[in-house]
Amino acid sequence: MAQYQDLLIEIGTEELPPTALLGLSTAFHELLLARLDEQRLAHGEARAFATPRRLALIVSDVAVQQPDQTSLRRGPALAAAFDASGAPTKAALGFARSCGVEVAALEREETAKGTWLVHRQHTAGTSTQTLLPVLIERALGDLPIPKRMRWGDRDEEFIRPVHWVCVLLGHETVPGQVLGIPIGNQSRGHRFHQPEPLTIVAPAVYLEALREARVEPDFAARRTRIVEQVEQLAATVGGRPALSDDLLDEVTALCEWPVAMLAGFDAAYLAVPPEVLIETMQKNQKYVALLDVDGHLLPRFIFISNIESRTPEAVRAGNERVIRPRFADAKFFWEQDLKTPLAERVEALAGLLFQQQLGSMREKAGRLAVLARAIALELGIDGDLAERAAMLAKCDLMTQMVGEFPSLQGIMGRYYAARAGEKPAVVAAMEEHYLPRQAGDRLPASPCGQAIALADRLDTLVGIFAIGQRPTGVKDPYGLRRAAIGVLRILIETPLPLDLRALLAAASDAYPSGLAPAAGVDAVFDYIMERLKGYYGERGIGQDVVAAVLAVDPTRPADIDRRIAAVQAFTALPEADALAAANKRIRNILRQAAEAEIAPTTAVTGIDSTALTEPAERALAQRVKALEHEIAPLLAAQQYTEVLSALAGLRGEVDAFFDAVMVMAEDAAVRRNRLAILQALQTLFLGVADIALLQRASEA
Repeated sequence: MAQYQDLLIEIGTEELPPTALLGLSTAFHELLLARLDEQRLAHGEARAFATPRRLALIVSDVAVQQPDQTSLRRGPALAAAFDASGAPTKAALGFARSCGVEVAALEREETAKGTWLVHRQHTAGTSTQTLLPVLIERALGDLPIPKRMRWGDRDEEFIRPVHWVCVLLGHETVPGQVLGIPIGNQSRGHRFHQPEPLTIVAPAVYLEALREARVEPDFAARRTRIVEQVEQLAATVGGRPALSDDLLDEVTALCEWPVAMLAGFDAAYLAVPPEVLIETMQKNQKYVALLDVDGHLLPRFIFISNIESRTPEAVRAGNERVIRPRFADAKFFWEQDLKTPLAERVEALAGLLFQQQLGSMREKAGRLAVLARAIALELGIDGDLAERAAMLAKCDLMTQMVGEFPSLQGIMGRYYAARAGEKPAVVAAMEEHYLPRQAGDRLPASPCGQAIALADRLDTLVGIFAIGQRPTGVKDPYGLRRAAIGVLRILIETPLPLDLRALLAAASDAYPSGLAPAAGVDAVFDYIMERLKGYYGERGIGQDVVAAVLAVDPTRPADIDRRIAAVQAFTALPEADALAAANKRIRNILRQAAEAEIAPTTAVTGIDSTALTEPAERALAQRVKALEHEIAPLLAAQQYTEVLSALAGLRGEVDAFFDAVMVMAEDAAVRRNRLAILQALQTLFLGVADIALLQRASEA
């Protein structure tokens, strides 16, 4: 037998959960390879396969046996191993006994520190066939399965009952069992096209054998086939598919031999908002909706069958029949909801709980109205519109449609507000205040939508923190991390020149007295600021840059963003490392001076020009004074990149100062004056950030 053989592992099951299939396949692939590596079994590349009824792997060039292993165990020193007569001591006898050999079988090893008794043991490698059943079970046992099940009278557990296990190493079937199922060399084809057992003679023929049996085991290939078929069918009716990645992955996980088919529905249902019909098709039936060139919904859809039917018309008619009552329900909800304008649902929010300690959604709506008005006025937009939109924003939660399709909240509010004749700004805010819904999602585009989106998230953050329910490392039931990132994205990426600390204080004030203590504002502020590290980390900006900016306690995220951009640009300058080191040195000197009860002057105007004796200190003082006037208007205009660029020009004077001047001079007046120069220099940099916190390139 060759030293290396391809390995096939297939675990055949009842239908696996479609939303978990791809993750299970990836995890099985990684875990099995990790087990092979742990056992020192060399191998080549591996391919993972997954269908609703199987998890499979083909690993190329797997060693058929572990390599032999030699271990060396050191015992007592030779001087302690034998007595004067040459007889073995208790130390030597005990060491030999622990190794399972006689003293005579021990070897001697000479080192720089002396000669020692050693035992050299050679262990032959175990065959891969012997190891595989245990390795496979261990990999399956470590899969991320939240809830396992038993079947029949077995004690074994897995995500679904296991019906067959096929494991081949080369042309040989691996002996043993996995999860109580005897290992064989048989797979299964398509449940209907070829249900008989399918003998696999070698890993190399696995793909071809299954495809002949109407099973496409490669998830990616099956996915591509679905896309191609869907696009071809859509083109025949002048449409384009509304096919998200999530839906595509799910339908791929639901079939082994995908066959796309075109169907239709009564155009009368197009009177219902298209989002409702699309949600019905995608969520309930896993159908692909079709849009025309202008993005309007067509009365057609595509479904993915898992069989090549001899009577496709019957299959098509069956799917059309299934969707009809669901559309009828949606149309009924829509018509019934329109009978009650959103404004008349405000008081009904009192019956919907926001949070046990924080009250109802009606109370939340009242707080949102107050806070949204304040934000709107700060932004210079109509406060009445913002207040109206905030009061109506949650009313669609009381509609039948949102009760049936919770994911459409906001979207349905937009439709109902438009039908009720609300102003366009109010209509847009109904949906926009939920944005961004997840990472990478679009932001609210209208000022009114932005105001309510901020108010909604800030109200939740302040309230939940006030009742002591802040997120932990693993639990975030109120989505506060997502809310915090949403606040930052709206303020930074729009951008909006709002003070976050002031916004949080206003949100706290909107709660009844004592429920959201003002002290909690600082905790929420710090929590949101902490999210900035991850926010900028995803953009390739180091935590030291973020820390340098936050050290000067800015409170407007849009302003923070400008500072971070400036500091990031500063780090690329040739002067950056030297000035960062100089600022660190300045900070240490000033701290020591404070500890010595020497109060350095904090303003440039406090530098006594007549006390400047050294050319280097005179040059630095003059440059600092000049720069104070030069950068003042730049700071006022938040042109931080230009500020740091100007300050970078100080490097020569700073280097010369530290080379030629003794800061802590004997003369107290001279010492205080030099400390005043350093304090003034530090103050210039702190107008943007504490660059002393930057990590130098040599430290990275």
